[in-house]
Amino acid sequence: MDLGLLGAGLVLGITAIGSAIGIGSCAQAAIGAWKKCFTTNKPAPMTLLVFAGFPLTQIFYAFILLGTLKNAAETTPENGILYFGFAIAAGLAIGATAIVQGKAGAAACDALCETGKGFAQYISVISISEPVALFTMVFTMISL
Repeated sequence: MDLGLLGAGLVLGITAIGSAIGIGSCAQAAIGAWKKCFTTNKPAPMTLLVFAGFPLTQIFYAFILLGTLKNAAETTPENGILYFGFAIAAGLAIGATAIVQGKAGAAACDALCETGKGFAQYISVISISEPVALFTMVFTMISL
């Protein structure tokens, strides 16, 4: 078994799980916030979809990293265990940022529907974890 190639696939799979969890938690909050708006006859802001979509970007980083890991594993298969380790660590780190974004997005959904204010501030807070995913991708690629 080629652990390096296995790792290349796992980086995407692990990240996708994190993205799904983040999107799911924020989507549930958006639906709850919209329900609150509907029951109180307030306008239901469609901007909540922006919050729910934030955790999706991590999949792009993982896909880029998958290509780099795949190339490295095919070029030097003797380093397969090293690539496997990088892939697991990077997948967990990038996936975790998606989960964190989903949780922050969930809080933003509730706050925006309740107050109707603060969209730019909420986007700013949700975005704080994005560089963690980017740096993980870049530093892993450099390390390979």
